[in-house]
Amino acid sequence: MRNLLCLIVSLLSIGLYGQEEKHSAYFDLNYFGGNIALHNNSILHLIKGHPEGFIFSWNKKTFGNEAWEQRFNYPDYGASLMYQDLKNKTLGNAVGLYAHYNFYFLKRNVMLRIGQGLALSTNPYDKLENAKNVAFGSDILSSTYLMINYKKDRLINRFGLQTGLSLIHYSNANFRAPNTSVNTIAINLGVTYQLDSEDPEFIETIEDEKFTKTVKYNFAFRSGINESDVIGSGQFPFYVLSAYADKRLSHVSAIQFGADVFFSNFLKELIYYSSVSLPEENVSGDEDYKRVGLFVGHELFINRMSVETQLGYYVYYPFDFEGRTYIRIGLKRYFGKKLFGAITLKSHGAKAEAVEFGIGVRL
Repeated sequence: MRNLLCLIVSLLSIGLYGQEEKHSAYFDLNYFGGNIALHNNSILHLIKGHPEGFIFSWNKKTFGNEAWEQRFNYPDYGASLMYQDLKNKTLGNAVGLYAHYNFYFLKRNVMLRIGQGLALSTNPYDKLENAKNVAFGSDILSSTYLMINYKKDRLINRFGLQTGLSLIHYSNANFRAPNTSVNTIAINLGVTYQLDSEDPEFIETIEDEKFTKTVKYNFAFRSGINESDVIGSGQFPFYVLSAYADKRLSHVSAIQFGADVFFSNFLKELIYYSSVSLPEENVSGDEDYKRVGLFVGHELFINRMSVETQLGYYVYYPFDFEGRTYIRIGLKRYFGKKLFGAITLKSHGAKAEAVEFGIGVRL
C-alpha cells in the first residue's frame, strides 16, 4: 500500500508540474472511523468493530475560466485513493479509486464532496472458503462516497484542516450474487496542502439571463451483466432501449419524460427457478421476462458531464420482481452536442438491480 501511494503521488506531481501553464491544486489526507449501518438484518453477523481508514486526494481548483465553474461556485475536481479496514475477517478490507467533485457553500467554509469509482474487496464471497460474506459477491465493487466538511485552508503557510462526516457505500449492483452491500457512516479529520503559494482571483463575468431551449429527443441503448439474488443462478446479459424527451429549464437543469423497454435475461432463469422450487409463489414458468416502464427524470449539467436521476413505473409487468417502481441514477458524458455515454445504477428502492453502460444520441 505504501508503494502504491508513493507511485500515485509521483505521477500526479509529474502531471501537474510538467505542463506549461501552472494550475492551482492541492492534496488532502483524511483519516476516518465509524460504524457500518444496519440496513439489512442479513449483515448483522458482519458488523463486529468500528471500520477505519484513510482517503488521499488530489484536487484541482477552478476560478471561473469557464461559465459552468462560475455557476457552480467554483468547484474543485480530482481523484481519490481510499483504504478501509472493515474490522471483520469475513468482509476483509477494501481499496478504492474514485473521481470526485468538491462543491462549496457558506462562504466556501463548507465543502460537499461526491466521489464515484471502483473498489477491490480483499475477501469476497466464496461458497467453500467464505460463505458468510453475503455482502460482496465479487472482488470488484462499485463504490460511492459522500463527504461534508468544515474546511479552513492555509492556516499554517500552505497547510489547512478539515473535518466532518463521510458516507461510504460498496456494492456490486447484482453483478454477482450475493450483494447485500455495506454502508459506513464515519467521522473524518484531515489535513490539506496547497501546491501553490497563492491562488488567482475568482472570475465573475456571467450575468443572469433568460434561458430558452427547444425540446430535445433522446435515444439510448444500455447493457451489462447481472444475476438474481439466488446464489449460483448464473450471470446473464441484459439490454435496455430508452426513448425520452427533455426540456432545458436553465443552463444547468433539464426535466425528462420517457419510456424504457427491459430485456432482462436473468429473469428467465428466476422465473423457471420460482416455478419449480417455490410453489407458494404461484409462478407457472410461462411468464414473460420483458418489462416496459414510463419515467420522469432530471438532468443536472456540469460542463460536459451531467448527473441524471429518473423515477419509473412499470406499465408492463408480467412477473413480480422487487415491485413496480424503479430508480435510475448515474453520470453522462457528452461528446460534442449530440452523442453521449452513460454509466447508471438501476434499483428498486435500496435494492440494486444492475449497473448499466449506455450510449445514446440527443437530437
